[in-house]
Amino acid sequence: MTESTSSGAFRAATLPNKYLTFFLGEEEYGVDILSVQEIRGLSATTRLPGAPDAVLGVINLRGVIVPVLDLRVRLGLSPAVATPTSVIIVLGIAGRMVGLQVDGVSDVLDVEPGSIQPAPDLGHGSADILGMARRGETLVVLLDAARVVSVATPVMP
Repeated sequence: MTESTSSGAFRAATLPNKYLTFFLGEEEYGVDILSVQEIRGLSATTRLPGAPDAVLGVINLRGVIVPVLDLRVRLGLSPAVATPTSVIIVLGIAGRMVGLQVDGVSDVLDVEPGSIQPAPDLGHGSADILGMARRGETLVVLLDAARVVSVATPVMP
């Protein structure tokens, strides 16, 4: 078990081992596959007054109002520009549903928990990162879905 990071002990052995991977620009990211409820095409959102910049708005998903985040903005990147490959990943976190607009979905990545490396401590934004995994010669940033969607919590009751 590896120990480090300023946000607490990094315990690779307790991390999930299947991640849905997706792209934001050229970079690949992943979230725990068990938090993924569905993947849907882009749809119009209803903007909410006073919502944080990362919240694109809400959608009605089979009678449930779901906030949708621009994950690029949430992670400090430039805002999303819709493309034919853009989708909304709907996550179920702590009994709530939240959508993440991403540039495209890749696949499911199997990761041995012991092979996940801690992310470098870069300050506030690195708290959203569980760790880093290798896919061939590239690195996949594994996100803590609960922390990433926390910006949407105050928006919806």
